[in-house]
Amino acid sequence: MSSQPRLVVSAPSSGHGKTAIAVGLLAAAAGRGVPAAGFKVGPDHTDAAYLGLAAGRPGRNLDPRLVGSQRIAPLFAHGAAGSHFAVVEGAMGLFDSLTGQPEIDGTAAVAAALRAPVLLVVDVAAMGHSLAALVHGFRMFDEMVHLGGVILNRVASPRHEEMLRTALDDIGMPVLGALRRGDLPAVLPARAQGPVPVAHRTVEAVRAVRRLGEAVGSALDLDRIMALANTAPALPSPAWSPADGLDPAEIPVQRPVIALAGGPGAPYTYVETAELLTAAGADVVVVDPLRDEALPPGTRALMIGAGLPEGYAEELSANRRLCAAVAQLAHEGAPIVAEGIGLPWLTRDFDGRPMCGVLDATATTGTQTVAGYREATAPSTSPLAPAGARITGYKQHRAIVAPRAGQIPAWTWSGGNPEGFVWRQVHASQLGLHWAGAPEIARRLVAAALPGHPQQPPAAQAPTVPITPPAPSPLPAQQQSPPPTGDPNEATLSLSAVDLQNQ
Repeated sequence: MSSQPRLVVSAPSSGHGKTAIAVGLLAAAAGRGVPAAGFKVGPDHTDAAYLGLAAGRPGRNLDPRLVGSQRIAPLFAHGAAGSHFAVVEGAMGLFDSLTGQPEIDGTAAVAAALRAPVLLVVDVAAMGHSLAALVHGFRMFDEMVHLGGVILNRVASPRHEEMLRTALDDIGMPVLGALRRGDLPAVLPARAQGPVPVAHRTVEAVRAVRRLGEAVGSALDLDRIMALANTAPALPSPAWSPADGLDPAEIPVQRPVIALAGGPGAPYTYVETAELLTAAGADVVVVDPLRDEALPPGTRALMIGAGLPEGYAEELSANRRLCAAVAQLAHEGAPIVAEGIGLPWLTRDFDGRPMCGVLDATATTGTQTVAGYREATAPSTSPLAPAGARITGYKQHRAIVAPRAGQIPAWTWSGGNPEGFVWRQVHASQLGLHWAGAPEIARRLVAAALPGHPQQPPAAQAPTVPITPPAPSPLPAQQQSPPPTGDPNEATLSLSAVDLQNQ
């Protein structure tokens, strides 16, 4: 059993300031010397990176769609081990969901799975006594969710604050802090930069986190907030471990070097990816595709996660030496797993800029963001998955790759055309996966990176045990939005695209 003090920071909807307050809470706690841990509900790499920077340890994602609801509490216990204060930042509103199924993957569902009290952040700039009705509704809506307190954001004046506190006192709801208009500075780097400022530990990112910690520390009652976090009961499930189910006999004596795209401050994928690869027997070394001109010495495989934004295409193209090294690695038959912008990076060119030239394809930036979960099936065996394996992934991109798929696609899914490329030991797609939902992926990649591993064409390889899909069944067709005009082969969940841009 694990008993880390914890709470969930949520809001009635996006735009109330929960990201800044969650980051500020962690920074303020760390500033007091309290060991802290930060988590983000959903697939968002950016918020998780800033939560990690504030806490002083890697920020992690809790996404029931990607890893399965049964793994949420164990993953939390693993990531929060040794902390005395854990903050889980929600996605969208407390009872919202990227898929329209909040009972499965919404913030409230995660809060219930973690048995964590909820701290509700409300932008009260245009609110009066109606705030009490709103908060009362949120408190009563789901008996599995404990609303433990409210943070008032963008209070207009002392009189306004007194009125709001009186209204909430009438319904017995504690106010654990109030920020005036302008108290919460808009200092976080632009979301278009993704986790890159954290990965590079830029002055801008570090200063932003420090300023949010100062603002939150002076306006919120940290002692009462930490006391609320301490009311969370012990979780009965054991902590997740990257070595779960791993036979020690499977760990190779000779540990292959696997390069993982990222920076010194954060990887461009979920933190558990590196942990799983290490447990499976690899020496994981970070390579920065924006700065490093060579792969780490002895690299036997490369993994490029979906956290690197497409806005860095020019920097990727300009790094010609690394592009040549990646192309050489692919042609030598070493395994490469590419997600997100990793696929356009492996093509001949992206918006006319030369890329690695591994795949016979080109990429252009479309006019509309494609975002949503996909229930994907592997049509053939590759270093990532055996033929027939099913897994849930998340994609968010504007790049359109032509052709959309190679002779051997990376994935197929219901209601859409095949996507991505499997060529020799390369598996490239715009779909991002959370490997904690399918730990077999890491073991397969390590095995493929070992010297003497057969470099057969995928079609000639024999299927092995399929990856068990961790997430619920595919969404019904009526829950999918119509295809965007920019790419007739894609479906887009417009709600998720808007939410990730606005948080």
